[in-house]
Amino acid sequence: MASRNHCGSQTREGKMFVLLLLQVWLLPVLEAVKVSPLIEKVSDHKDFKKLLRTRTNVLVLYTKTATSGDSHLKLLSDVAQIVKGEGTIAWVNCGDSEGRKLCKKVKVDPSSRGDGSELLHYKDGTFHTEYNRPATFKSMVAFLRDPSGPPLWEENPEAKDVVHIETEKDFRKLLKKEERPVLLMFYAPWCGVCKRMQPVFQQAATETKGKYVLAGMNVHPAEFDSLKQEYNVKGYPTFCYFEKGKFLHHYENYGATAKDIADWMRNPHPPQPKTPEVPWSETDSPVFHLTDDSFDGFLEEHPAALVMFYAPWCGHCKKMKPEYDEAAEMLNRAADSPGVLAALDATEHKAIGDRFKISGFPTLKYFERGEEKYTLPQLRSKDKIIEFMHNPQAPPPPEQSWEDKPSGVSHLGSEDFREALKKKKHALVMFYAPWCPHCKSSIPHFTAAAELFKEDRKIVYAAVDCTKGQNHDFCKQEGVSGYPTFNYYNYGKFVERYSGDRGETGFVGFMRSLRERDQEKVVKRKEDL
Repeated sequence: MASRNHCGSQTREGKMFVLLLLQVWLLPVLEAVKVSPLIEKVSDHKDFKKLLRTRTNVLVLYTKTATSGDSHLKLLSDVAQIVKGEGTIAWVNCGDSEGRKLCKKVKVDPSSRGDGSELLHYKDGTFHTEYNRPATFKSMVAFLRDPSGPPLWEENPEAKDVVHIETEKDFRKLLKKEERPVLLMFYAPWCGVCKRMQPVFQQAATETKGKYVLAGMNVHPAEFDSLKQEYNVKGYPTFCYFEKGKFLHHYENYGATAKDIADWMRNPHPPQPKTPEVPWSETDSPVFHLTDDSFDGFLEEHPAALVMFYAPWCGHCKKMKPEYDEAAEMLNRAADSPGVLAALDATEHKAIGDRFKISGFPTLKYFERGEEKYTLPQLRSKDKIIEFMHNPQAPPPPEQSWEDKPSGVSHLGSEDFREALKKKKHALVMFYAPWCPHCKSSIPHFTAAAELFKEDRKIVYAAVDCTKGQNHDFCKQEGVSGYPTFNYYNYGKFVERYSGDRGETGFVGFMRSLRERDQEKVVKRKEDL
């Protein structure tokens, strides 16, 4: 009897030991999958469809196993807290039995990714895009708040040498600790002049790295109003120069090159008194010249006014000034003048320029009784201006660019090209110029081919507008010497120049032959086994 009790005791101790081992082994696993209650855990296909039907902005993390997405889940838990009410984050574990079925139905295979996870975004109930931006808190929050918006400036790899400042605390810390001279660009994400100057500024940051600090800070949010007041930020961009934490000068060359900025940093000096490149003052011009202070009062006095927002250095503005002057003179002489013409230098009077979000020059706006009514890009000649003033009409709708039209084509630029293509097994890329007639004739065929393959996550038809920003030099690097040029890439690596038929049949047939080749390789591997 004693012997049996002893054996029973050993059995119980053995079971307890095994249970202890299981607890020790399972503990990290259980901790790994512990996520925020704000993240929706989905495994059933019906529940998934309901989620997409009831939520308009959903970012879904698919993971190979319960633990392979651990780092993403920790970050997404923090993101979910901030975007609560604006966006939804969901998690599908493709490693368990139910999740595996769901992943198969939606054709997602995170096991093909190096980290065993994949992030996909769904908008208004359907797939929108793959999340290709940096896996950082700030980028993910910005993406979920505006999934179709542009990436943050700091996400551009070419801006890596710019010090990107997020908070006023970081700003104060930089000024306190930095021994080198600092040139800080206060900007707003929507500001056209800022966008034009950012590539120049980041190039200057790279060329002067180690000697000076070039920093950028988005101060458009209201939380930075006191900071803007402190440094006289009345418009965007505003450049402030600091030495050992003390503000010394503003930098005001808005047509600068990277070399201009680097040269100025070697010999910083206050802005020179401004003299317009082409004298255009109220004393010798029939055009009324406005300022930040006179703008609103002028519109109250004149029930119908056409205002030209310009920059002194702008070539198109210089070309248009004589036409605008002549039109103003003719209207002023007329006994029954339908209105007046006015102009405002938006680089000098930034408060008004910013109020109307002037991002290009010249911009013409028509006002009635002090209220903005139309923006008129088509008015460039004297005759057109006078004709409009006598019969003010809304401008014809602008022709929608290819990039703005919804399609299966991914429109890429130098900043996101490599990152986007390295995740695709097969990519056919069209390098083009919007004005090129051969490009225009190819676009509908290329777009139709992209639509056929848009559900295949390993295939992409992409396009690069070589006339935009930094894309011109990038296209040259990719061997583009004429438009359109079609290149084929495999996981982001150039393979060959496409020289086939430029109709839908040619573009579709090329991709189908690649896919058939893949299938033949799979069959051969199975046969070898």
